[in-house]
Amino acid sequence: MLQRCTPILTMLTAVILIAAENHSTALLQNDLTVHEWGTFTSVAGEDGLAVDWDSLACPNDLPGFVNDFGYRGFKWKLRGTVRMETPVMYFYSPRELTANVTVRFPHGLITEWYPQARNAIYQGDAGNTSQLPENLNGIDTSMGTLTGSIEWRDIKVQPGTDPALPVESRPGRYYAARGTDAAPLNVGGQREKFLFYRGVSRSPVPLSARVASDGKIVIGNLGHEPVPGVILFENRGGRLGYRNVGAVRDTASLDPPSLDSSFPQLQRDLETELTAQGLFPKDAHAMVETWRDSWFEEGSRLLYIVPARAVDSMLPVQIEPVPAQTVRVFVGRIEVITPETRRSVREAIAKNDRAVMERFGRFLQPILERMEVPRSVVASFWPVRCQ
Repeated sequence: MLQRCTPILTMLTAVILIAAENHSTALLQNDLTVHEWGTFTSVAGEDGLAVDWDSLACPNDLPGFVNDFGYRGFKWKLRGTVRMETPVMYFYSPRELTANVTVRFPHGLITEWYPQARNAIYQGDAGNTSQLPENLNGIDTSMGTLTGSIEWRDIKVQPGTDPALPVESRPGRYYAARGTDAAPLNVGGQREKFLFYRGVSRSPVPLSARVASDGKIVIGNLGHEPVPGVILFENRGGRLGYRNVGAVRDTASLDPPSLDSSFPQLQRDLETELTAQGLFPKDAHAMVETWRDSWFEEGSRLLYIVPARAVDSMLPVQIEPVPAQTVRVFVGRIEVITPETRRSVREAIAKNDRAVMERFGRFLQPILERMEVPRSVVASFWPVRCQ
């Protein structure tokens, strides 16, 4: 009897050992940590809500090796309310592993990415969704029925390696994101320290910002959870000021900041807030360094931490294997067209001062549109040099 049971016991033992090995492997992979940061940029209208603007109007500021679907070259203008800028996804792991990542962008399109990935666009309602052809015939340019998607397969996470990464001679903000301790990645022979992508959408943003009759900035929380941190920033001819508002649950009314602040202090405050949200210090520093020439340019704006649930709703992500920890920290940026901005632009138009107009970069066009400046005047100043 014992002899007949021996093969069965041997087989059961083998099954148990295989299961234990698989469980051990899963545990080893589960020490993966993924951090992601990015920016949702919008322009506030008179009612404080995000308005349409041509977020792809400026020349591409990315290195040539970054994939560009070519939306700037299409015959129709791709206007949205939100420019999703430079999300980067870092992988931290003590050992090599292979991962897959899928990101969806409801009411939006993924416009740039690196390394190589599968980019797709789906159109339709929940019961009748179809993938659009590459020429995008029949696209819903309002993006109301679109869902952009990008998928990276077989990502080789390679900690402890130091591969050569692509670089071009001309400077650019893209490279600052590499200044972290994240593991290098290899996707089909293309190497980078992160997954990178950008997009444009008509997704709702969680915060409104309008200018009241007394000149104050009135902030409204449009979501169901507190906005963790808000900063009101202003730059007038190189003079800087900001107010660190803290969390906003409902509404807040703010006076414009005094223009007597320093950039180092603002940088420290921002990086402190980003690390408080879960980023590593080097992640936070890389984010601020990436956007220091844009977040702090001429004009007035709100910089705020997008609530975690809002990020997951605006940009659902699936990662395999499931990380032990995933931290996604997105900064919302709302351009506010204040009376001071309008005054500066009017004076520049009267003097034909292109240098002043160029300080507003890619936001000059929506500013002029909000001011109802004649199209002939807009055309005379557009395009401008963009940050």
